[in-house]
Formats: sequence, C-alpha cells, structure tokens
Amino acid sequence: MFVSGKGLVRFWRSLTTVAAMLALAAAPVQAASAEAPVPEAPIEVRVVVVTTWEVIRDGKDLRGELYAWSRQWPFKTQMPFPVGVHPLLYDPERHVLAILTGMATARAAASITALGMDPRFDLSHAYWIVAGTAGANPKYASAGSTAWARYVVDGDLSQEIDARDIPADWPTGILPNGRTTPYQLPAPASQNDDGNMAYAMNPGLVDWAFAMTKNIKLPDDVILAKARAPYPGPGALPPFVLEGDGLMSARFWYGEHLNQWAERWVPYWTGGKGVFAMSAEEDTGIMQALTFLGHAGRASVNRVLILRAGSDYVVAPPGMTAAEQIARQAREGLPANQEALNNLYAVASPVARALADGWARTRDTVPGAGRP
Repeated sequence: MFVSGKGLVRFWRSLTTVAAMLALAAAPVQAASAEAPVPEAPIEVRVVVVTTWEVIRDGKDLRGELYAWSRQWPFKTQMPFPVGVHPLLYDPERHVLAILTGMATARAAASITALGMDPRFDLSHAYWIVAGTAGANPKYASAGSTAWARYVVDGDLSQEIDARDIPADWPTGILPNGRTTPYQLPAPASQNDDGNMAYAMNPGLVDWAFAMTKNIKLPDDVILAKARAPYPGPGALPPFVLEGDGLMSARFWYGEHLNQWAERWVPYWTGGKGVFAMSAEEDTGIMQALTFLGHAGRASVNRVLILRAGSDYVVAPPGMTAAEQIARQAREGLPANQEALNNLYAVASPVARALADGWARTRDTVPGAGRP
C-alpha cells in the first residue's frame, strides 16, 4: 500500500498520540503498584473485654462499665470504631481490646458483629469477657455480688397475652413460640427457626474462672448494707462471687409476678439446668453475633465468659410495690451501681490477665476444657 508523505506524517502523529495516551494511562497504575503498602498483618487479640453502657458528656467518659476498666487497666491506645458507639481501647502489651457496645440486644449484636468483621483484628483465638451490671434475684444473689453465667436465656422472643386477658388458670401471659400454653412440654429446641432462645457457656471455662475468683473478698459498705437489709436469704448477704445464669430482655420489667416467670423461663429453656440469678439486656445479642462470627471462623463461642454484677434487685423489698420501686429508682438511681462496677473489675480483671499472660498455653487450649 502506497502512503503519501503527508499521510505518513499523519500516521506517525496518530501513533505517537496513542502511545502517549497509553503511557499516561499506565503510569498511575505502575506508580500505584510500586507504592502500594504491604498490608499489615491483623492484630492477634487475646482478650476482648465487652462493656455495654457508659455515661458520656461532651465526648468525655464520666462513669460506666468501660470507665471502670479504662481507669485501672493500662489501655494505651484508642482506636477509631466509626461503626460503633465509642472508640475501641487497646493494651498493646497484653493484646487486650475493650469495646463499648451500647445498651440492649440490637446494639450489642450489631457492635460485636462489626468488631468481628473488622480487618484490623484477628479474633479467631480471642477470649471474650462480658462485664456488665444487672438486676440480682435475691433468692440467689445480693446487691454487689457477681455471677459467672453458665447459661443466658432470651426473655423477649415469645408470644404474650395481656395479663387482663389470660385464662384464670395460667400463671403468666407469656408463652413460648410454637406452644399454646405457658411452659408447655416438651419445650422447643433452644435454638430454632423462631430464634435462639438459650446459649450454654463452655462449662469447663466457666468453672475455671469461678474457681480462680470465688474466694475474692468483695468490699462491703453501708450503701450495700442498706440496700440488702429488707431481703431474706442470699439477697441479704454481703457481696460474693457465684455461678448463676442470666435472663436477657430489652425491656426493664418489675414485680414479683414477672420474677416468678423469669424463675421458670430460664430452666424451661435450659432443660432444668439453668438458675435465674441476674437480669440484663445484651448477652443473648452478643452470643448471637459470636455464633454467626463462629460460622466464618472469626470467633469461638467456646471462649466466652459472661460476668454480671447486681446493681439493684429485680424485685422490690417487702412492703414496696413494683410501681413504687420504679419511682424510687427514677428518683435515686440504682442503689449499688458503683459497687457493682467496682466488683466487675475486681473479679473479671484477674481472669483477663491470666488468659492474656498465659497465651503460650491459652491460645490453643481453653482452660478447664482441653479443647480449642
């Protein structure tokens, strides 16, 4: 093919332009490839301390479950956590991470899921210690006492008939899903299509933590003595460490009738093994999140400990109605709140230290269980 001189010039100009455009297009890619940082390995976290509520004013923590740890444990690093309610706190020497989930089931589940999927962290071998305040059942615990849970049971997933409409021979208007009367046997599976009703903790790990802490002498004071004075039995004792299970509900409930429901609801969903000792909100949401994270290999439910401390009682003292108890708490606050916060740290922190400091062993073998 014959090309004139002018045509050849135009051809070379076009070719030069195309080459220049290709070079410009390739340059950023080459530069980016050359300058792209090598991804850092995720931080292998040994222990996650899970807290649920905090009083914050003008961006400053004033008191609460996280504050009880941050003022005593050497968290040297604050890490952004924009998908949650508060920055994460991290101790780089012991590899201990602390999270504030926010109150109630939904926030707890969302926060733990977000943390579990955070690429900055390797949580596959981490131990999780939930350290939160609760209402104590005076039949098993006193104000300021701390309880290691063997089971946590959901108190929200159910059917309910208003108390004014229930049959005369029913003890409660709360029914299990899939059943037509309260406490109807056989109980449904504790984890079913309607929801996960109960979670069993790793019994060996719980017993190990309890054995380590059961002889800790928790401080007593006039505030606790006044709070427990009207109650009989264990509710009248100075604070102590026990094993006792939790009922979780996103609503605050009051009164002896609902307490009787809770005392039957917990064993109903645990095959008669659970004992209702503490009432709180978040733990079933936390366990649901960890269960799903476990499906992806990002967490292990065999490595979870739940410690609750009584900041008040779930039933009013003798001679006081449930409505009067609500009014008093609105006026005066929870009677043993600060003592409960102090005792959570006093009991949970030795366990966190033992797990973190013994990492050469605890990374691959769960204490008291001999399994991953």
